[in-house]
Amino acid sequence: MAAWASHTTQTLSALSGTLLNALTVLVGGLLGAVLGDRLPERLRENVVRGVGLFTLAMGTKFAIDTSNLLYMLGSILLGGVIGSLWGVDRRLSDLGAALQRRFAARGGGGTVAEAFVTAAIVFCVGPLTFLGSIRNGLTGDASLLAIKSVLDGFTSIALAATLGWGVLLTIPLILLYQGGLAVGASAFAGLLSDLQLREMSAVGGLLIIGVGLKLLNIRDVKVADYLPAILVAPLLVAAVVRIKEALAL
Repeated sequence: MAAWASHTTQTLSALSGTLLNALTVLVGGLLGAVLGDRLPERLRENVVRGVGLFTLAMGTKFAIDTSNLLYMLGSILLGGVIGSLWGVDRRLSDLGAALQRRFAARGGGGTVAEAFVTAAIVFCVGPLTFLGSIRNGLTGDASLLAIKSVLDGFTSIALAATLGWGVLLTIPLILLYQGGLAVGASAFAGLLSDLQLREMSAVGGLLIIGVGLKLLNIRDVKVADYLPAILVAPLLVAAVVRIKEALAL
């Protein structure tokens, strides 16, 4: 019984950010459908800028927590090379464009389906989705998904005002996709050392700074191309630790 309760608590902790995200999309979508385009554009822009500034601060906080800058440098360089070779950013962009073209070919403009496809691309294809879900699953920290929730909430208002209530149909997708990433990541939490988690968080912080720069229109950093760095970090730490142990023998 105690084990079941502990597992349930861990799962709910991993899903906390996803549940918040789904709630903000629900509220934003309903408001957008009711208000239409009466929400001032300047207000939406100011919110995005504010979130961008906060994102920069949060990313910096995570990044400076690294135990060794060489871990961060190695992870971001190797991850960037892997991401560029795989074309992660390009593939994600192509996926969104392909979905839009396929939908447009069916002549569904202005329908519920268009609202769903557009919102799904906006809410589920991006670095914050991956970074936030992984961090929430590994550490229980939902702060990144909280940032995404604010952005998605205001975005859902704008989309629902333009395309209609079909935006709300993305909520199950958010729950399944982000929730799956978070729960999957939580399964590995006990397998990673504190140092590995720390360096993953630091590298993630560096990528979050890139997201903040993009939100503020300072620099269009291809953050998605650096996402493999999150996976490289714990592997690099493990390799260095093993080398040190071997040299000590």
